[in-house]
Amino acid sequence: MSIIDFKAAKKWSKIPKQFQEKLLNNVFCAKCGETRITDYSIYDDKFGVLLKGKCSKCGRDVVRVVEDIE
Repeated sequence: MSIIDFKAAKKWSKIPKQFQEKLLNNVFCAKCGETRITDYSIYDDKFGVLLKGKCSKCGRDVVRVVEDIE
């Protein structure tokens, strides 16, 4: 994981580790379908946290939005 945005890192750290793992393992790839995100960076987004990384199966770019719950 690369931390690009400290505000995003703070939001991400508030999510329990067990739930973080579920989110990382439930990312959509246009080629592979459901996959795990790897080599990801986290960014602050108006909706929550944005994870940008690679599909663990094929290496294509994938993105996951984790919405704020507050």
